[in-house]
Amino acid sequence: MFPCSVHMEVRTQRRLRMHDERREFTRRSDRIEELVMRVEAMGDPAIRATAQELLQAVIELHGVALDHMLHFVAQLPQGEDALISIAGDDLVSKVLSLHGLNPISIAVRVEQALDVTRPYLQSHGGDVELESVDGNEVHIRLQGSCGSCSSSSETLKSTVEEAIYQAAPEVVTVIAEAIDQSASSKLVQLQTN
Repeated sequence: MFPCSVHMEVRTQRRLRMHDERREFTRRSDRIEELVMRVEAMGDPAIRATAQELLQAVIELHGVALDHMLHFVAQLPQGEDALISIAGDDLVSKVLSLHGLNPISIAVRVEQALDVTRPYLQSHGGDVELESVDGNEVHIRLQGSCGSCSSSSETLKSTVEEAIYQAAPEVVTVIAEAIDQSASSKLVQLQTN
């Protein structure tokens, strides 16, 4: 094998492994969601409350352990860089966000998500910019056809909304200010999670 083909094989194997990991994470997340729904549907309120308390206790325990691990990593030489690298993994980022431990700020993750969606928006004559992040509320500004063509506008807004919620699952509300050069601006609250 030529060295170039070895590198290609390694990259291919890495991509396949990442795909398998994402699929496994999704499978496990779906199973957890299914079990939570079964607990919530239990007829006996005492059993339901105990099961919910158990789930919350496990989540809190994991959160404390993750917080300790992140603290230890941060103390290492180049630990801050390692934390950013770790949190850059999509799956790890979601778990850290679940516990409120993501070292990458909501604003940075939202901006990265907007950067990914921007080419799609621009291909439809639109654009988006981050106005502000206020706690778990994100304010964005949609420009161009995103704010003027109704069917296209809804598709583009939902694309942006989904990208934001994927990047920062702790976001509760996205408020979009649609800018249309022929009409005055209006605030539009996008669907909340």
